[in-house]
Amino acid sequence: MGMTFTAWRRVGASLLVTAVSAAGLVAAAPDDAATTGGGLVTTWGAADDIAGGSLSDMTVRNVLRTSVGGKDLRIRISNANGDQPLVSDTVYVGRQDSGASVVPGSSRRLTFSGSTTVTIPPGAMAISDPLPGTVPALTSLTVSLHVVGTTGVITAHNRAMQHSYKSTSGDHAADESSTAYQTESSAWFFLNAAIVEAPRPVETVATLGDSITSSVGTTIDTNRRWPDILAARYAQLPEPRRLAISNEGISGNRVLGGIAKAGSAGASALARLDKDVLTKPGVRTVLVLEGINDIYAGATTEQLLAGYRQLIARVHASGRCIVGGTLTPMGSSFVYTPEKEAIRQAVNTFIRTSGEFDGVADFDAATRDPADPSRLAAAYDGGDGLHPNDAGNQAMGDAPDLDSLRCR
Repeated sequence: MGMTFTAWRRVGASLLVTAVSAAGLVAAAPDDAATTGGGLVTTWGAADDIAGGSLSDMTVRNVLRTSVGGKDLRIRISNANGDQPLVSDTVYVGRQDSGASVVPGSSRRLTFSGSTTVTIPPGAMAISDPLPGTVPALTSLTVSLHVVGTTGVITAHNRAMQHSYKSTSGDHAADESSTAYQTESSAWFFLNAAIVEAPRPVETVATLGDSITSSVGTTIDTNRRWPDILAARYAQLPEPRRLAISNEGISGNRVLGGIAKAGSAGASALARLDKDVLTKPGVRTVLVLEGINDIYAGATTEQLLAGYRQLIARVHASGRCIVGGTLTPMGSSFVYTPEKEAIRQAVNTFIRTSGEFDGVADFDAATRDPADPSRLAAAYDGGDGLHPNDAGNQAMGDAPDLDSLRCR
């Protein structure tokens, strides 16, 4: 569905960030590369939540996939929800081979303010130092972090639809084989963002949402989330028309209420907007697809619209654009009642017709059953009547008009 954007003043806010590179992963940059960059953009992102338990003297190996390419890769590590300092004496980045294995020769050590050891206070983040080189678009990278001592509360992103790996005891961050990585996990540990300097001005679209944006219901380790589909579509465009994608969905998340705690659905969209979205470099458009969990929890139409209006006001106040995604069908799910369906329809009418969002991505129209619009099309149903499967995520990723997501 096409969109009309309100023109917003471009803000020149930037974050003090630094970078990392890897041989084989990151190719050598030409001598004039420093003069050709278009600014820092978030090529991959995840929203901070909390994982249960603790980690003690082990290495976690996360796998991420870039959206756009660029030089001087930066990795942002988060202890935002921690209750004690997070200490790591070794962090490596490499190019994924398969599973927990790394392409031989691609692994390089990261530093933080010149040191190989980083201590991140509770509630804080750290960004790695830069090394010259380029990272391609749509590339799977490994980020391996050795935890010194025992963690307290773990900042993590649950239900990532991507396996991460936990090692046997000790520092295995530099290992390129998978031998030490005996335990799979469905969470990203401490990993918050990957940032590059784009070769020309590129902006990031942050997709703010719940499990449907995290893409629960897709095949794990295959990057079939609808934001991944969107990123792949942009990668096929000529370079000046590309946008980066940062996926800021949290399973179970709501627009209203809720704080981050173990086993929770993360802090609400209103509570996490600044930290998860607006502080990430290059974010110019927020694409919000969230509200079904609020409806399930008993929110009224008026309460949910008031929450949307606060998101709109805050994004606009930051000089950015915000696009509303219509809520996908839930008619054969545990969420459905006739009364809750009426709220979903009223919310979608607001998103489509109020003009308060800068544009609309009509995910509802892309995924509904024409014979029963309250339900997902059978070919798109992940099995619970609520979460779209791989095909449904393909339809969602194909729905937005690419040029109209750019904030003008």
